[in-house]
Amino acid sequence: MITLYGSPRSSAGRCIWALEEAGVAYTSKEVDMKNKEHKSPDFLKINPMGKVPAMVDGDVTLFESMAINYYIAETYKKELLGTSALEKGLSMQWSFWATTELQPPIIEVFIQKVFVPEDKRDHNIIEKNLNKIPELLTVLNNSLAEKKFLAGNQFTIGDINTASVVSICSMLGIDLGAYPNIKSWLGAIGERPAFQKYQGLRK
Repeated sequence: MITLYGSPRSSAGRCIWALEEAGVAYTSKEVDMKNKEHKSPDFLKINPMGKVPAMVDGDVTLFESMAINYYIAETYKKELLGTSALEKGLSMQWSFWATTELQPPIIEVFIQKVFVPEDKRDHNIIEKNLNKIPELLTVLNNSLAEKKFLAGNQFTIGDINTASVVSICSMLGIDLGAYPNIKSWLGAIGERPAFQKYQGLRK
């Protein structure tokens, strides 16, 4: 059985979503970050970076949520990778885009608004990063103009990896009303039982 380390409210959540989509039996273990469990010798054997998520599946140990999700798809439900070379490429393209382009400014705003006390927030950081997000969301919105999902009509790991980042926008008060294709895409994703399970665990 797979053991996944990390909270559903962290980036481990997208791995839980992937596991639910794949129908794989797993155990989820939260890591006590406040008490430095992620820096313990036992955990560092699993992830020498001392971060979550991390996954153990028999003799296989992996860290980094995107890599874990592609492993889950490749091992347990290949259709999540995409069927054609193009679908597979698009799935990876949007996964990389989500983590390298969209996630950094969103996380900067998230840190300031969620973890930094209001009187100590750096509003320059917030404004600078909020200003980056509309252009990125426009790129995503345009890509979905004639597609149900990011790789076409088939739901893939790319949708999981990207939607898990986009979903943070609502937590930050970012209005998605100007992006109708994104809203339709999220609506289709929201009907999936695995997504509903993932969202329920985050509450």
